[in-house]
Amino acid sequence: MNYKFAPIYFLLFFVSISFSQTKIKDAQSSYPVSYATVSFNNGNGLFANDEGEFVFTKKLYPDIDTLYISALGYKDLTVATSNLPNTILMDTETNALDEVLITAKIDRKFKEEKVKPYLDDDYYHCWLPTIESEIAVYFSNPDPALKKITKVLFPITLESKDWEKRKRSNADKKPFSTLFKVNFYNNDNGFPGKEIINRTIVFRVTEKDGDQFILDVSDEDIFIPESGVFVSLQVLGYTDDKGKLLSNKKYKEIKSNDGSIIKIPTNFRPLLPFTDKIPQSRTFVKRVFINGNQWTRFEKGSNFQSTLLQSGLNNYGIGLTYNVYKD
Repeated sequence: MNYKFAPIYFLLFFVSISFSQTKIKDAQSSYPVSYATVSFNNGNGLFANDEGEFVFTKKLYPDIDTLYISALGYKDLTVATSNLPNTILMDTETNALDEVLITAKIDRKFKEEKVKPYLDDDYYHCWLPTIESEIAVYFSNPDPALKKITKVLFPITLESKDWEKRKRSNADKKPFSTLFKVNFYNNDNGFPGKEIINRTIVFRVTEKDGDQFILDVSDEDIFIPESGVFVSLQVLGYTDDKGKLLSNKKYKEIKSNDGSIIKIPTNFRPLLPFTDKIPQSRTFVKRVFINGNQWTRFEKGSNFQSTLLQSGLNNYGIGLTYNVYKD
């Protein structure tokens, strides 16, 4: 994607942003709360950037009177949009991670194990990411041995610039630069439960990463709970060439037959390939800004009307590399 702007347009964009940015900060430290979720409670919302900044004006969102703000490790916050302050302060949630496994540095011998990702370059086998959706994949824990996740392998599908050449491995790919957020949850009766790390992890993906992005989390001390772990992925939006989250237009506005305006979430690249090669249904999806932020298993009979499910493609095939420590 081309992020070059003519100088005059860039100036207008900068001026507009400078008068409409709101910053979210930690109430105790005054540090920015990076990538906080800002929900409109109508099925739509947006995310703050790494500096805790987001853009909200009544001109952009005339029908929104309240913001619902949440972030990992902080108490949820409700803020009126009338006279929206330049700075919003959030208080930490002291008991949010009371079940986190805390382990000292491990020097024991280990064996490296790997769950291979499921790759696919077929456009029609793919999920089109939107900022309203988070995808979580379950990994069981087969035995009591201590296991530390070191890498997560996210399959992605690249699109050829020339549709007629899409099946050629050497075809030029459409460029993109997209920021994702990853999270790790414990198993709560078969559904994603509490977060098991107290840090927001984001990473940028471009077409140069090929058909999988390998995220190294070996420094994070993420241990697989006895009942298994959920690994989730959520798109935050496009970035500039330095990885800074842009104030992308998150929704397309379409006029319905009765004259009302319907907001349709924008799709972001890259595409995420789904597979029918996994026997169990272990992929879960939630609409972050609607349905009470509740997880739903991605399978036939659920609330999702998806061509993927109609084709039997009900799992996103994330891969893992982890260390299994010996006694």
